Amino acid sequence: MTAQPVKLPPNPIRHFYRGGPAIAELRGIDVGGDHSPEEWIGSATTLFGESEKGLSRLPDDTLVRDALKAEPEHWLGADHVKRFGTSPALLVKLLDAGERLPVHHHPDGPFAREHLNLAFGKTEAWIVIAARAGAQVHVGWREDLDEDTLRGWVAEQDHAALLGALNPLEARSGDTIFVPAGVPHAIGEGMLIAELQEPTDLSVMLEWEGFAIDDEQAATLGLGWDKALKSVERAARDPAPLRGPRANGPVTELLPPSASAFFTAQHIVPAGVCAHLDRGFAVVIVTEGAGTIGGLDVARGDAVLVPHAAGRLIADGDLVAIACRPPKP
Repeated sequence: MTAQPVKLPPNPIRHFYRGGPAIAELRGIDVGGDHSPEEWIGSATTLFGESEKGLSRLPDDTLVRDALKAEPEHWLGADHVKRFGTSPALLVKLLDAGERLPVHHHPDGPFAREHLNLAFGKTEAWIVIAARAGAQVHVGWREDLDEDTLRGWVAEQDHAALLGALNPLEARSGDTIFVPAGVPHAIGEGMLIAELQEPTDLSVMLEWEGFAIDDEQAATLGLGWDKALKSVERAARDPAPLRGPRANGPVTELLPPSASAFFTAQHIVPAGVCAHLDRGFAVVIVTEGAGTIGGLDVARGDAVLVPHAAGRLIADGDLVAIACRPPKP
């Protein structure tokens, strides 16, 4: 069992919404068409209701999930295993929005445990790798929303009302946005983002009609609206605290402190001074240039899985990368 970082093979995911060319260009892979808008990287998580779809593989074709189960302390570290078992407590994606995504939200941990028998909810964060001019995301209600009004908009599939009630935010390359579970949101067209999230595939689609989603049962995770709407935040949300700092220096923490209970992300730019990566399991995406990470030659588009056993690593060269990590145990 090597203690060195390893490059991951591609793992594109077909989905209901358009996208994929930006992932194909960054990663240098064939994603299989214009409805492959996501790649799940280093994933030990399956799509909702699936037994294997979504799982990543190592270069020797072993499922990452199986490798973690076979050598959990090697990959994750003893303290992590004590808290989370063999789950990485993290899912990392590339997401290429070729159209506006529907207004939706994700249940939190307590709701997921009570109603779906899952250990995690789905708090997430977005790191914008590229965005066309004028690209936007919409996050959190601008004003408090009563239950009857929300139910009415959902029943009528009032797209204008649902989207218009959210805070619009400009999204530029380098922006980071933290999205707690329960907060309604929609990702706009024309962005490539790295997404960190808890390791589930849970989405309640407040908009579903016209988005190639099968039906209302699929939109509610099979729970029905009475139950599913209990997982959405209806209070107004100031989006300003959800934004993380912009990169500055060889290693920058990208997400606001409130995200650290769920995951962390570091922007890595050695720029001739060597960047040090703390010990721990990580998924690293190289977004620009070339160099080395822990002695492994990497270049733009590479996705790297770092085991805990690799220890503290040095990143060197003319590269830019994002290191995605689970919460500290």
